[in-house]
This record gives sequence, structure tokens and C-alpha cells, in this order.
Amino acid sequence: MSLRSLIDSGTKVWLDSVDPDAIRKNYAAGVTGVTSNPIIVSDLIKTGHFDTDLQRFVDSGHRDEDIAWDLTNQLVCKAQEVFFPVWEQTRGNNGYVSFELDPLLEDVAHPVPTAEATRRYIALGRKWFAGHKNRMIKVPATEAGLAALEELAASGITLNVTLIFSERQYLLSRAAIWRGAQRRTDGLTHFKSVYSIFVSRVDVYTEKNVPSLTPAAQGQVGIVNAKRIWQLNQTFWQDKQLPLQQEMIFASTGTKKPTDPPDKYVRALAGADIQTNPPATNDAVENITIPFTRQVDQLPPQSVLADIDAKVDQQKMETVLMDEGTKKFADPQHALLKLIAEKRATLVTAK
Repeated sequence: MSLRSLIDSGTKVWLDSVDPDAIRKNYAAGVTGVTSNPIIVSDLIKTGHFDTDLQRFVDSGHRDEDIAWDLTNQLVCKAQEVFFPVWEQTRGNNGYVSFELDPLLEDVAHPVPTAEATRRYIALGRKWFAGHKNRMIKVPATEAGLAALEELAASGITLNVTLIFSERQYLLSRAAIWRGAQRRTDGLTHFKSVYSIFVSRVDVYTEKNVPSLTPAAQGQVGIVNAKRIWQLNQTFWQDKQLPLQQEMIFASTGTKKPTDPPDKYVRALAGADIQTNPPATNDAVENITIPFTRQVDQLPPQSVLADIDAKVDQQKMETVLMDEGTKKFADPQHALLKLIAEKRATLVTAK
């Protein structure tokens, strides 16, 4: 019941998984979109439920990298089928499935020159978006990713900018997408963009790096950061008179501290835009009996805000979290490729 309460508060709830079973369960509970990433695909492969698909790809002579993308595309396409009625009913305002572009373009161990990475983001975005209505192309707010956004938006591609930790990243990504949108040859009727602000990782950062925050402020920085950026987004788009909403996605909503209630971030950000939650978070929310009410536009007391503003260096925070984030971005793709190689050996032996 509480998941429905969260939705009734004004939040669109998405699932951070393309697991077909989890999608069926969450769709029935009112979830209206999903996101994908290499960790999710790896976890699904580990179940063994996709061995037949993997065997087919292996028999077709696919390389490990091809298999990773073919299986990801297959899972995303199936999820798109589930949520396409939502996309139709909302005329393109909801019902999307996010498809993450190659994380290895941000591999710190094997750096790709920025200009080359940007060129490949544009090419891959066009490739994986072609022929899809309710697919979002997920691009990170890195130097190369930000440089690709205008051209991708101009190409008519629906974008989800991920790995946003700061106001600076949000402003740069929004400006690039809006410039591109105004160059679209088909106008702005189908223009849709979302901006994924990561929440709980910010509080992990401040607990480690800003221990001088008062007890009232510690653990609130991620929420305050997200709410402030959400307000900037509201203000910018309100006079543009666009058919579709340009929204924030509140990501990284699972709690990292065992002492925090599982709905800490979900409850604090309830009432607007999109929350993309891990299956465990949605399950926890579903079992909570206290109704959700709109909180997204309510900030803590001025004393808490003043403490945060005085002690948290936004640029340092962005730099540290992006260094960590890009590593977490690329490493799962390496792990996925390693897992597929191991699966290949097992499947060949089994034959």
C-alpha cells in the first residue's frame, strides 16, 4: 500500500532493474519505468535463467563484448514492451526504460581521449536509440558525456544524464540539452529529458570528509543538494511551455547506513518527479504503513542549511564523488565481460 501512497504523493516510481520477474511485480504495484546497468545484467546472468540466450549468442559467434550488449538490449526491449502502454497513455511523459552507453569510455585504467569518447557517445547514442520510442539513452555527466549532450539532443534522442552530484553538473547538462533541443528538426513536441541526481552517496561522502557537520546536518546533505537542484529545474522549465516534463530522477535512494530507515530518502523526496529505486527499496516501501506526503519542496531549518553551506565544499565533493563514480561506472562493465567469458567456457564444456 505504501508504494501506492508514494505514487499518490506525486512521485513517479521507477525500478532500478530489468529483471523480468521484478518488473512484473513492480509494474503491478504501480511502477512506471525502469533503468538498467551492467551490475543488473550481471546479476541476472548469475541466476542461470539466461543460459539459453547466452548459448545462442555463443553459437552465433558473438564476442564477449557483443554478447554483453545484445543481452542488455534484449532485456531493455522486453522491459520497453511492458511499459509502452504507459508511454502511450502519457503521450511520452512516462513509461521509459534507460539504456546505459558504454561505461568503458570512462575507464580510468584505460583512458579514452575526451574528443574520441564524445564522438563515440554520440555514435552509440544514435545506434541504440534508433527505432525506439520509450527508450532513454543514459549518458554520464563527465567531460566527454557533457560534450555529447547537445548533439544527442539535436538528433531527437531522449536523454537521461546520470552521475550528477552537483549544481554545476546539472546546469551544464541542462544547458547543453536545451541548446540541442532547439536545433531539432521535428520541433519540441517529443522533447523529453531527465537528470539523475545521486543522493545517498553524498551523505557517505560528508560523513567521511566533513565530520564537523552538526548532528542535525550530517546525513541531510544529499537530500538538501537534491532538493535545491530540483527547485532549479522547476524554475528553469516552468515558462518554456513544453508538452512534456523535463524532470529530475532521484537516484541512489537506497540507504547506506544500517541505522537509517529504509525509506529515508524515498520519504524525504516524495511528491515530485521520478525516484528510481532498487528492488529492495521498493519492497521495503511497500511494507511501510505510514503514508507518504509531499516533502520534496520542504528544506530543513536555516541553521542546518547554513552549517551545510559553510562546511561543504561543493567542488571538492563533486570531484571526489565523480572520481569514485566513474570507477564504479567502468568496473561493473569489466566484471560483466569477465562473467560472460566464464559463462562461455561453462557452456562450451557443457556441450
